[in-house]
Amino acid sequence: MEIPAINLKAIVLAHWLLTLWACSFPWLPTSYALGNMSVLAVGVWAIAQRDSIDAVLMFLIGLAVTILTDIVHFGLYYAIAERGKTDLFRFCGGMAILNLLLKPVSCFFVYQMYRERGGEYNVNFGFPKITRNRDAYESIDHQDQSGSSASSYNQAEGGKPGPSPY
Repeated sequence: MEIPAINLKAIVLAHWLLTLWACSFPWLPTSYALGNMSVLAVGVWAIAQRDSIDAVLMFLIGLAVTILTDIVHFGLYYAIAERGKTDLFRFCGGMAILNLLLKPVSCFFVYQMYRERGGEYNVNFGFPKITRNRDAYESIDHQDQSGSSASSYNQAEGGKPGPSPY
């Protein structure tokens, strides 16, 4: 089953429209609008540079971070604004919640775009990593014995004793 290709422009446009509708009633703080709009600006950068892996990765990380910040904003400010209960508040709250629910789906499609642009499956942030892959190492168990095969472990070539084992 192949995943349908969703255009990055459609994702940015949908989240931009839902963010605008969510901010039509002043129930959310300014940090909600600034956070979401700055992530959408990174999305515009990803649209403008079609070959940039960094732009798509930053847009993906920004969407993931705004999922968490949106949950915090709704938890803190929804109950305060619910006292007004106007139709405009219900519409704006519904659009903000719909925006939040669509973000994981958008993250999935943006991750697919990240892979299409040449991104790795594992995200590397430049930190050193320790691996158990030993394909690049040479084994020291099988040494070349170019000299006489009669030399013992403790003796070097020429009959002189080698370094003593500890």
